[in-house]
Amino acid sequence: MIAEEMPVRATKRGEQRTALERDCDVLICGASFAGLAAARGLAGSGARVLLVDRYEIGERQTSACAMPTAWLRALGLMDSLRQSFDELVVHTPFRTSRWSLPWSFSTFDYRELCALMWERACSSELEFETATVTGRAGLTVQTDRGELRAPLIVDALGWRRVLSNATAIQPPAAPLSRGLEVHTQGGGSELELWFDAGYIRAGYSWCFPAGDEVRVGVGSFWPAHHVKEPTVRLAADLGFPAEGYQGNWIPHELRRADEDGVFFAGDSAGHCLPLTAEGIRTALYFGLACGRGLRAVLEGRRTREQALAGYGAFSDSHSRKFNWLLGAQRAFGQMTPSRAMTAIIHCMENRRLSTWVFNHYLEIAPPSFVDRPGALSPRRLAPASYSSASTAARRRIPSSIAGSDRLA
Repeated sequence: MIAEEMPVRATKRGEQRTALERDCDVLICGASFAGLAAARGLAGSGARVLLVDRYEIGERQTSACAMPTAWLRALGLMDSLRQSFDELVVHTPFRTSRWSLPWSFSTFDYRELCALMWERACSSELEFETATVTGRAGLTVQTDRGELRAPLIVDALGWRRVLSNATAIQPPAAPLSRGLEVHTQGGGSELELWFDAGYIRAGYSWCFPAGDEVRVGVGSFWPAHHVKEPTVRLAADLGFPAEGYQGNWIPHELRRADEDGVFFAGDSAGHCLPLTAEGIRTALYFGLACGRGLRAVLEGRRTREQALAGYGAFSDSHSRKFNWLLGAQRAFGQMTPSRAMTAIIHCMENRRLSTWVFNHYLEIAPPSFVDRPGALSPRRLAPASYSSASTAARRRIPSSIAGSDRLA
């Protein structure tokens, strides 16, 4: 019996990665929240979708991993939940305030949540490969394993915005905040924030319990201010060892969500809320919107240009709320740790006021969006020219137009 030749498997580390060159219908670069949400919107479309990331899915956590519980529930991700809170404890050098939340906030396990999202998105046409994306020329994306080509491309790679042809932003001279935290064994029952210049002059610190783990960190609105020393000191003040470091730059200004034929989602489009630095919920929200725009193209309801314009307009429609939060961030950055700030924080102990504020805050990216597939309606955002072809015939983009600038 002649032994069959074993297939060559793609290596996951080092210089020995096998060559990867592929044509597909949709290429999603970045396999965290925004990328997985976009992929979810394409499940069952029949399109060849390739998801690529430098790391395995769920491997590289860079945030405290918390969001409104309603978003976990709406996406069917409750199995990843670690701990829920209906109150926020806020400290200043002058007093401690307790804010009642009209909806609960939960910490979750990053690896488990990503695995669940991948499971929800997975179909026979969806593939994942590890590859480091380095740039783009037209509809060809360069990686350390070869070139990938697709008529529909998503950049969900984070703040570096790798697939943009615009001048790259470079910290600390860029509209970025910075955050660092430690993950250590322990427990707690309170979700806590500190506005205290003893830790950081313009920014805040946090302690997020997550079951048998505690996430302690410091974030600065001013990118030139370092956060490692205050993070270590806060952890020590709370009685926790400084171990399990993770952190990242955090965009705090909206950027174009459509550029030169590419869809940008999550941190690459600045979809992170200023002041609070909450970016997970918004990455999911805009990732879902992006996926819906892509699906409209695959089903022949939109050209690529119409979908890009619609998605870009959808993102831009949130600019007023993002800009308001950015103004609040700049004001708080100047006020820390004044008694005026303490007075404002104390006012939020009024249940009626906190309910009004937090409900408006949730509505920036509401969980109801998950169950409203028509919420980003291409029919309303841009005029359409519908094809008379059957739905079945439209499921796969014809190869004759796969490289064109107009997709029917």
